[in-house]
Amino acid sequence: MSIRTRFWVALVLSLPMLAQMVLMPFGIMMPGGEWLALGLTTVIMAVTAVPFWRSAWASFTKHHANMDTLVALGTAITYFYSLYAMATGRPVFFETAAVVVTFIMLGQVFEERMRDNASNAVAKLANLQAKDAGVVRDGRVVRVPIDQIVVGDRIRVLPGEKIAVDGVIVSGTTSIDESMVTGESLPVAKAAGDRVIGATINGTGTVDFTADKVGEDTMLAQIVAMVQNAQNSHAPIQKLTDKVADVFVPVVLIAAIATFWIWFVLVGAGVATSLIFAVSVVVIACPCALGLATPTALMVGTGRAARAGILIKNGEVLEAANGIDTVVFDKTGTITNGTPVVTDVIGDETAVVRLAAALEAASEHPLAAAVVAKAEALGLTVPPVADFAAVAGKGVTGTVAGHSAFVGSAKLASGAVPTALAAQATALQDAAKTVVYVGENGAVVGLIAIQDTAKATSQAAIQALHDRGLKTVMLTGDNERVASAIAKQVGIDQVIADVLPQDKAEAVQRLQASGKVAFVGDGINDAPALTTADLGIAMGSGTDIAIDAGGIVLVKNDLRDVATALALSQKTFGRIKLNLFWAFVYNVLGIPVAAGVFAALGVTLSPELAGLAMAASSLSVVTSSLLLNRTKLGVRRRVAA
Repeated sequence: MSIRTRFWVALVLSLPMLAQMVLMPFGIMMPGGEWLALGLTTVIMAVTAVPFWRSAWASFTKHHANMDTLVALGTAITYFYSLYAMATGRPVFFETAAVVVTFIMLGQVFEERMRDNASNAVAKLANLQAKDAGVVRDGRVVRVPIDQIVVGDRIRVLPGEKIAVDGVIVSGTTSIDESMVTGESLPVAKAAGDRVIGATINGTGTVDFTADKVGEDTMLAQIVAMVQNAQNSHAPIQKLTDKVADVFVPVVLIAAIATFWIWFVLVGAGVATSLIFAVSVVVIACPCALGLATPTALMVGTGRAARAGILIKNGEVLEAANGIDTVVFDKTGTITNGTPVVTDVIGDETAVVRLAAALEAASEHPLAAAVVAKAEALGLTVPPVADFAAVAGKGVTGTVAGHSAFVGSAKLASGAVPTALAAQATALQDAAKTVVYVGENGAVVGLIAIQDTAKATSQAAIQALHDRGLKTVMLTGDNERVASAIAKQVGIDQVIADVLPQDKAEAVQRLQASGKVAFVGDGINDAPALTTADLGIAMGSGTDIAIDAGGIVLVKNDLRDVATALALSQKTFGRIKLNLFWAFVYNVLGIPVAAGVFAALGVTLSPELAGLAMAASSLSVVTSSLLLNRTKLGVRRRVAA
């Protein structure tokens, strides 16, 4: 039976008893009296309250006490005492048990509704997926259900249609509304070679694309799964909450027993009065709000982030983001565009580019594509290479036309650089260009300068982090001059250059000696650093390995979202701590009132009102968490076109 059904059963059956409680001071008694109350309360206890008893018993068998323990004991004591009182002619309190259960269920309904609201945006996103697509087969366009699309299918998208799955455009130009996935409000221009995302909406152009990710592999499916996992996870601070509840419940039970003893033995009150005070203590102390404090804020915060194109993988990430004082960036593809081009060739252009392209054609390094593209632009025929070998962090070697050859950094050239070329290399590096040394038969025969420009948003992103008082560091395998030039352009505080891929994690560890470090990267070689850092932030356009290693994924590939992600994570964690503080203070302050400490002043709290107050505390925590939806993510600076 659902929580809402259990609540409505309890509410409907308790209404006559609530009415009796209101009318009793006026001397009006409802027909049936105690027998009606017994029947209605028995149904409520059997239908609505049984899950509390089961949960309490399960915890008891494991030598623990949970929140349901207080609910089960409080209602059970009241119910069974009323049975005894009815049999012996004493006043009964069936309505107390019934109303307490009703108000506690009201709090659970609030929690369930909050969970539904927190997940609503993600659920709507999942429902936006196209139902079918126009697949080109045998020269004809055939409408095919989305679950029958396979990798490699060529799909034609007409103006206004939804993109069915992820892929790469092979023909046509258009603009696509990607807001439902990335949060970016403006349509994005697309042409051949550009990626498309499933569930986004095509603009006015017709395009054909090749499907490369379908089903659970699409970005939309991964976003939904990632957010759901985050919402179902637990922040480490939740463990503290569980420990507090584990101790708090026995303490409350002792306090309730002490309350009964004081009122019955020392004060001389009757059994019924003493029991009411004891039950009120149990009910008011039910730490439901304490249990809601972490998961509600976690669910709302991660949902809010997802709508902004920021995926927070789990609760641990929120806690890790709290206290970050240094943000470390990879350079290529993170601060820069990641699409370097050849700007200068020193030496015989044709000979140097042909030799370099022969080796780079077999390389997977980001700079290799720029060299090969230059050879294609010059219309050169690239000779085959033999004995190809990649030297990690330095370059590549091989045999071309019977001669040994190499292409790489100054480390690979090692002493074979003529003085004139060395001076030219320095000048190019001072201009923020990466210099590739091209050698044949052990001697450097030329230089190729390649430049990867900073992203238009990088400077604003770094400034946003500085505004938050954070230190910024660039960690790159590029040389010191080029790295420093890029860092100066965007405002980076510190540069750590000439770092081999396998040494990035060690560099992060050195920075961690003086504070908490977040690392932002997008490449395969960034994965160890992403994992080593206190917080890993992966760019959405990066490799699957980098995305898997990151705790936060920036879907829009916008570096400005680093500051936004940190701000939202810290606000969410701050809200968790605020919720925990007020929930705990509420319980501590409520117990003396419920125990009758202020009874002489006319201030008392019946079990029914204690149950209502407990529901109100849960509602306040839920409301506090939902206010995260109103969190302002900041105004983005304009960037130069």
